[in-house]
Amino acid sequence: MPDEQVHPWYALRARVRHEKLIASALYGKGYEVFLPLHRVRHRWSDRMKELDDPLFPGYLFCRFDVNRRLPILTTPGVIQVVGMGKRILPVDDLEVAAIQAIVSSQLYAERWPYLAVGQRVRIERGPLTGMEGILLTVKNTYRLVVSVTLLQRSVSVEIDEDWVTPLDGDRPSPTKGVALE
Repeated sequence: MPDEQVHPWYALRARVRHEKLIASALYGKGYEVFLPLHRVRHRWSDRMKELDDPLFPGYLFCRFDVNRRLPILTTPGVIQVVGMGKRILPVDDLEVAAIQAIVSSQLYAERWPYLAVGQRVRIERGPLTGMEGILLTVKNTYRLVVSVTLLQRSVSVEIDEDWVTPLDGDRPSPTKGVALE
């Protein structure tokens, strides 16, 4: 699709554990697809294995013309395009870009409960330079939480304390676990 860059990102709800197949099928149809994955250890009775699992189980992102969504919806495993009621809503480009930066940084990232409060910070150094999110401390490590508002899902990534600066005019919330300075 030559004009794919002009279309916004949309979140697709998918059958859980079918996200990789769906992403592959959509890519094969010529769509730009983003399936954020993270490395996790799975334990079976006889062994441990590291696998790449979706950061947002049951969801993936795709750029397309919302008026030509039938090929998307007829892809096996796709349940729906995410929106509010019958209205399909795009995902904020900055949120998708933040998730893409986290995935490509190869820093340790994990699923995180959706957060809407806390101190917003900007990363000034390191592989995530320029990214904004919420700063937390967990078990003596600093983490940046980035959220996808439409999905109400979040991802946390381990960062160095000296990489961050608070955003101007942002006051910290007295939320447990939020790093206050």
